[in-house]
Amino acid sequence: MFTIEHEFDSTVVTLVDEADAPLKEDVIIHAFEDCVTITQYDLRLREDSVITLSMSQIRDLGAALDLPEGVYRLVPNEAAS
Repeated sequence: MFTIEHEFDSTVVTLVDEADAPLKEDVIIHAFEDCVTITQYDLRLREDSVITLSMSQIRDLGAALDLPEGVYRLVPNEAAS
């Protein structure tokens, strides 16, 4: 299950683990204009763990989800003049 909320400066997606136990903590994704943060509560540390990705890292991640194993570099598509 997931939720989507639009806030003033970001879109917030919350992923809820509904799989078999043991369940993982919710994952909260904030999509800002210039970056994306991913937050998940860490029970061992008793604090949120936050990862910040640049927009180019998000682009690469999106491409990687549809590719086979390997090393890749995305090259901007130059429009023909």
